[in-house]
Amino acid sequence: MSTRSVQRRISAADLDFVGYLRAPHEAKPTAIGLWTKATDVAGRCLLVPELIAAAIYPGEAATGLVVRHVLMLEESGFLVRYDHEGDELVALLHPLRADKRGAVSDYPPPPRGIPRNPVAMEGERVSARERAEARVRAEQAEREGEWAAWRERGERSAPPRRPLLLDAPPIGCTDHPNGRRADCGPCGTARRQHDRWVAQQRYTEQLTRWEEESDADDAKPW
Repeated sequence: MSTRSVQRRISAADLDFVGYLRAPHEAKPTAIGLWTKATDVAGRCLLVPELIAAAIYPGEAATGLVVRHVLMLEESGFLVRYDHEGDELVALLHPLRADKRGAVSDYPPPPRGIPRNPVAMEGERVSARERAEARVRAEQAEREGEWAAWRERGERSAPPRRPLLLDAPPIGCTDHPNGRRADCGPCGTARRQHDRWVAQQRYTEQLTRWEEESDADDAKPW
């Protein structure tokens, strides 16, 4: 049985785990994702930020976010990182309770006596300043990814808007759908209905833009 297929639920006692309580608020969504999605039932997984981000934040550019949060969660005592045969692993210090019968973890437990001080992603001890610089680099990489996505959206040409007149009522009666210059009562009525419909649609669009601008002004901080 795969250890990832075992159902796990977070209890109130889990949320009282000191490593979770001490974690910065911004890192707690990643902590919950590690509990329920990214790690196996033993609370272990490969430390590959891209894979963890895909499991916890699917469809988002969150690799830099995960790197930063893993460092924070290690500092708070929520998890430890360790090496095994050239791979870097992560182990939760308080995995969720689950029925583990028949489930075997693909990863060994962390060795005893792992230093509790934070280590670099490459496995080296680092200073507080170096950890801060690593966080800045991770944040910058995430921002660059967001800007790239924004530029890509901005460079795409918007599809043309459907002309209003294509949806307007006919300008003539059933006998003269394209209108008639000679006097025709039904054509005159149809033409007035056509012009009224177009005027109403244009007024609706103008009023919609005004409402959107009003909402944007209300959302601005004073």
